[in-house]
Amino acid sequence: MATDTKEVKAIARFVRMSPFKVRRVLDQIRGRSYREALIILEFMPYRGCEPVLKLIRSAAANAEHNNGLDRTKLVISQAYADQGPVLKRFQPRAQGRAYQIRKPTCHITVAVATGAAE
Repeated sequence: MATDTKEVKAIARFVRMSPFKVRRVLDQIRGRSYREALIILEFMPYRGCEPVLKLIRSAAANAEHNNGLDRTKLVISQAYADQGPVLKRFQPRAQGRAYQIRKPTCHITVAVATGAAE
């Protein structure tokens, strides 16, 4: 299977969301066609769908404008979320105590390639 498939990436960095919540969404679209992934994301109830949807559209635009690929033949070849830096904040509590609040960020990467949408 030595086909000449071009892979085009789009990366969203420092997204203010836990990578665990984003991975739940990415697991649903990995390996699907571009159109199918858009439909799935449109109707999923999770907050992580919004940045992933934008990123898939960006990857498709990159593929179309930079590499001359056809959007209808694109497949989500890679989709993963890595952990970014954690913003550390403090919540004041009773009697002078302070509780730590951790605000996670993540880096989302989506790659699309031409392939038979199966």
